[in-house]
Order: sequence, then structure tokens, then C-alpha cells
Amino acid sequence: MRRRVTFSRNVTLSLSRTCVSHCKYCAFQTHRAHLHAPAYVEQVIDRAARRGVKELLVLTGDEPGHHAGVRERLAELGFDDFVAYVAWACERALERGILPHTNLGALPREDLARLREVTASQGLMLESTRPDLVAHQGSPTKDPQLRLETIRAAGELRIPFTSGILVGIGETHEDRLDALRALAAVHAEHGHLQEVILQNFVPHRRYYGEEPAEVATEASERYWRTGLDTHPTLPLPAWASAVSIEEMIDLVRAARELLPGVGIQIPPNLADWWPQMIEAGATDLGGLSANGDHISPEHPFPSPHQVRKTLQPLGYALTERLCVYPQYIDPEWMAQGVLDVVKTKYWSFIPRRGSGRREERTIRRDLVAGAIAKGRDGEWLSEEELTALFAETRPEAIEDIRQAADELRAELAGDTVTFVVNRNINVSNVCVVGCAFCGFGQGKRSPDAYQHSEEEYRARIREAVEYGATELCIQSGIHPDWEFEDYLRYLRIAKDEAGRAGVDLHLHAYSPMEIAHIQDVSGLPLSEVFARLRDAGLGSTPGTAAEVLHDGVRERISPNKLPVARWVEVIEASHAAGLRSTSTVMFGHIEEPWELAEHMRVIRSIQERTGGFTEFVPLSFIPFMTLLGRTHGVEEISREENLKHTAVFRLALGRTIPNLQASWVKMGLDAATEALSWGVNDLGGTLMEESISRLAGSYHGTRLDPPELIAAAHAAGRPAAERTTLYEIRARYDVLEPAA
Repeated sequence: MRRRVTFSRNVTLSLSRTCVSHCKYCAFQTHRAHLHAPAYVEQVIDRAARRGVKELLVLTGDEPGHHAGVRERLAELGFDDFVAYVAWACERALERGILPHTNLGALPREDLARLREVTASQGLMLESTRPDLVAHQGSPTKDPQLRLETIRAAGELRIPFTSGILVGIGETHEDRLDALRALAAVHAEHGHLQEVILQNFVPHRRYYGEEPAEVATEASERYWRTGLDTHPTLPLPAWASAVSIEEMIDLVRAARELLPGVGIQIPPNLADWWPQMIEAGATDLGGLSANGDHISPEHPFPSPHQVRKTLQPLGYALTERLCVYPQYIDPEWMAQGVLDVVKTKYWSFIPRRGSGRREERTIRRDLVAGAIAKGRDGEWLSEEELTALFAETRPEAIEDIRQAADELRAELAGDTVTFVVNRNINVSNVCVVGCAFCGFGQGKRSPDAYQHSEEEYRARIREAVEYGATELCIQSGIHPDWEFEDYLRYLRIAKDEAGRAGVDLHLHAYSPMEIAHIQDVSGLPLSEVFARLRDAGLGSTPGTAAEVLHDGVRERISPNKLPVARWVEVIEASHAAGLRSTSTVMFGHIEEPWELAEHMRVIRSIQERTGGFTEFVPLSFIPFMTLLGRTHGVEEISREENLKHTAVFRLALGRTIPNLQASWVKMGLDAATEALSWGVNDLGGTLMEESISRLAGSYHGTRLDPPELIAAAHAAGRPAAERTTLYEIRARYDVLEPAA
């Protein structure tokens, strides 16, 4: 199931509505001289920058410079021609960190090239390949061959490009397919079409004496504020053709088949059927423009919040993109000046390509072979060596990493695959920290905030005991009203409820972030905090809240979270109190290979000092319902990268931590099973009621029963064993020999 639906956070600048053509469906055009002044342009861009807009969509009529009045105004402003003025506007946007996307109609090659220097992407709707449409009479720039020539020239110039078809302007179903085939043919030549728009025609009134941009802005602001969409429904003109939802679904499917890998955009303001189009395979909703749709001004775009509320129950995550799609963020496709803006302002949108995204560093590939050998022997790996391993992309080198990690696993942990029967209880999701990677925490007044009553809490503990759990994992958000006594009380209640059933339930509770909060509100030294928690029943602590133990990363993804030194202090105090802990990393978001190398240095150093870690748990980032994923373009790490990182973690730890866990909640049971040959010896817990990954958008379930984990181990040809939290074996499940 596809999980992401993209959109661009943009604002529209209708620089000139003067047009040489007379399309019968267009209310945007004027045949008088129309040109916005530079002061207006800068006002639009400044306002957009204050709103956090990432794209400036520059719309114009076709060939405004054909009009003598426009040429005169351009000359007065000091511009040789209209494209020079557009380029000036784009430069002003780039200065403010906004990426321009221009749609100026059919242009000659030299004008496309000029604009390439100051745009992130460009576009031109093909609309139709029918040359005889009534809707296009009197419109010389709507000649299909002229428009295809522009689209082809953009490909030759390596310009990331958007095109599409207009549906319902008198064409037949076969005409629509012909247009898609024509776009597919051009894309096959140059690979430059990043998305294709399937836009249905809607009739609208004329705007004589009005400015469509003002009508659009007013309609949009009203809709975003009140949710009331009052656009009129007008009858179709005689030359138009009705379009059904079934026909649009057929077009989505045809576009997916003809243009694999190309985004399929459905404007969400022109029909109520856009959710069905998403279900059929559309991938993008275009620019949800903050100042409306200047082409159909009385049809406002829904706000991102409104769209997200519609998509979330359907299982889709709305995610921001730039006007240039990720695969084109590359010097081959973008002018250096534009690429510099992306690197400075929107670096998190740049796809991972081995050496990282924010900073150019030399990756010492020559160190990889030696680092693999040293890691296999349990030796310390330097920052440069670990960086090279995390950044490695060569299949043969990755296979060597896998084999070395698996050999080290066999030496340290043997072939047995372990798991624990446990339950997660998140007592409350109220949290004041506000991490950009989290979909779990809620403000105290949020309608989604909760806190379990004692009765609910006890019921969950009874369910865990009845299920056969030996461990209860208790973590919550950082609740602003909780005192130390609240944390102690939840431990005592758990011990009491389990004790009534005659079970000694191991309490694995309270992240370093929670412990730091306890110390802050109590004023007690950490040694006293842990002593009291232990007396109340605490058995071990989760080494979560680690994310990446590099303060630069932490400041970028969660500036309110405890710094590395405080995390280390809490963990070492736990170990000093005789309470062992797990250790974790959350990877696959904005971190760089060298930042992961630093994380592993910190973890290994602690283990060599204290010996208190029971296991290391890599947790791949789940982006779908998180701020990082929604607004920073961070995508889920691939299965292949996940497995490679897992193996490198094993080599980085050497012989210090024998147990390496695969998180089936994060990567799925199939990938976790495959990870058993990448250095993993543990599949974690059954995790009744897992909430944190689920609310970040994980689709791998919230619970597995012991037989499923046993079957996963056996599928890998390995025996399984149920363990306790501290890795004592409770039951073994050997691989059955096939019957003779």
C-alpha cells in the first residue's frame, strides 16, 4: 500500500495575464496590457517567505510581450523582454530562499535555457494532441506540436519538468490516451517529466474588471479559515464534454502504466473525487497554494490540514515536497545557484546518496576492506572507517560487511534467535518536548491527548500477565504535571497487580528523558532517583531517547531534548545503581554517516566503562505521520540500507555488546527475518499495544505472538528461544528436522 501523498507549499505570482491566445475555457487571460510592478512582486515574495512557503509558482499568459503596452512597461522598468522580467522575479525569490517554478506557456529553447539558471523546475500543460478542438480556436500557442517541441526542448536542456492533460474540453477518451502516449514518448527520450497533471475542466464565470488573483486569495483565505467552500456550479458550455469519476480513474491507471515512476497529480480543488483518485494510484496534489488558484479563482485549494484529515483515515500520509522532485536535485538537472539554495535551505529534501546530504566530506572508500576485517575481529573502528562503512554503496563491499557481521554474531551469540514476551504501556501521550520525529506526543489540551486511569492501567497489566508476558515496558511523554511520586506509583501498581496473579513481572521502564525530568522536578541526585525507583520495582531501563548521540543532530530534530552528555550521565547512573539498560539508535532521517559513527563511539565507550548494556537496538525512522516526514521531505530508509546499517552497527560494537536486535515494528517481520543473516540474534518482544511507531505511521502491526517469532527464526534455519529481559533463557524451540 502506498503511504505518501505529496504536495508543494507554494504561493502563486500571476506576473502578467496578457495572452496572445483566446482559449474558450480560460478566465485568467486578458487581451489588454497587464503587468504587475516590481513592488508588488517583492510584496508577494516577502509575504510568502514569512509564511514558510517553499515554492513560487510564476504563471503568465502566453507571450505577454506580443502586446505593445506590455513591451512599453517592460522598457520603462529596464527589461529587454518579458522573460528577463520573469528571471528577475525568480532571482528575488531565490534571495529569500524560495524556489521558483515557472509556467509561461510555449517557449523557444533559448528562453527555457535562460530560465533554467534561476528556476528549480518549469512546466507546460500539453492539454491535448487534438489540433481541431473548438476550445482552442483562435489560440496559436495551443498547437500540440508547438507545445511538444517546448516539452522536448526542456528535456534536451535537462530541466525538471511538469506537464499534463486537460480533460473535458471536447476531446474523446482515445484523445486523452494519445496525449499521455505523446508525453510518455518525450519522457522516454529525456527522462525529465517529474509529474503529469490530470486536470478536469470546470466552467467558471468571466472576471471583467476584477483581478482573478484577488478573487482566488479571498476564496482561499475563507476556505482555510472556515472550511466553507462556496464555489458556484455552472453548466458546461456546448463545446465541453462531461467527465465521470470512472473516466478519471481509468486515466490515472493509464498514466501509471504509460509513465512509470512519474508523479501523477490530481488538483484537489476542481472535484470532490480526489481521494478516489489517490486510491486509484495518483501520487500528488500539486501546490496547495496559500493564495488560491488563479486559473480557477473561485475554487480554492484545501489547506494541508484539511487534506491531511481526509487522507489519514484512508492510510495515507500527506508529505511536503519541493517543486523539484528529489531525483532531480542534482547538478546535472539544476543550475548551481539554485542548487545552492536547496543545499542551504532545504538540505533534508536531498536524497541520500552515500556520502550524506548536508556537508561535503571525502569518504575514504579505501578504508572499507580494512575496516571490515578490523570490525570482524572486534577492534575499535575510527570515525573515518565507520563513516566509510555507513556510506558504502558497492554491492560487493556490502556483502563483505554482511558476512563479517554474521560471523561476529555467530561467535558472540551463537545461532539461537531470542525474543521476549512483553507488553508496552504508554501511560500518557501528553508531552512538552515537541520532537520533529515523533507522531506520538500531544499537547495537554489536544483532543488526542490521554492519560490512563488506574483502572485502565491495571486492566492492561492483567492482560499482559494472562498473555504470559514476563516484561512490562513503561514509557510515556514528558507530562508537565507529573511529580516523582507519579512515576513511583505506576511501578508500585504494576508490581501489585502482577503480584496478585503470583507473577514477578520485570519492569523495564522510564527513558533517560523521563529520568532527567524526574531529577529536575525532584531535585534529587540521580543515585537517589534510581535507588527509589528500584525500591518501587524498577528492574531495568530502556536506552531510548538516544536518537543519534550527536548534539548537532539533536538540535536539528529535537532542540528541547536532553543533550548527549546528560543522556550519558543518566545511563551511567542507571548502570551504577545496578540497573542494566538497552541501547538504541534512531537512524535513517537527517543524520550523516559521520554522525552515526560518533553515536557508536559513545555507545561503545559507555559499554567498555560500565558493561551495563544488555543489547543494541537499531530503530529505523518512520516518517509518515511525523513533522520531519511531513514537512522536511525525509523518506523511509530502504530495506537494503536498513540491513546494511544493521550489519555496520554489529561491526561497530565489536565484542562489547553481544546482542543485536532487529525491530520488526520498524522494518517489518520479513526484513527482520532477513536481518538474522546481517548480524542480528534477537527479534525483540511481542509488544502488545505498541503505540510510538504506529503513531509515526508504521504499518507493520502492533503485536506478534510467540509462534510468529519462532517461525521467523525457523524460516532463517535457526533455533529460537524465549528469553527474559536480561537474556536468561526460559524455553527453547529447535528447528524440526523434515520427516524422512
